[in-house]
Amino acid sequence: MAEDGVDISGHASNHVDEYASVPFDCVVTVCDHANEVCPVFPSLAQKRHHNFPDPARATGSEEETMAQFRAVRNQVKAYAQDFVREAF
Repeated sequence: MAEDGVDISGHASNHVDEYASVPFDCVVTVCDHANEVCPVFPSLAQKRHHNFPDPARATGSEEETMAQFRAVRNQVKAYAQDFVREAF
């Protein structure tokens, strides 16, 4: 992400319960596994789903693995840009 100008070094995963009182407009799941087995998100928010490959499962050399991470990053970026264009 740093290669694309985004600093995520301070980010971490959080439990869904931490967001129970947040009035989201939209909730997006980003993998089929999450869409199928994660708990129901208690919200009136619009729900969307898009399956992205899990780059953590990438195999091959370090260069090949990084290429897979970059590819997924670019897919997520394109999805987010399309989402914003559609929503606004």
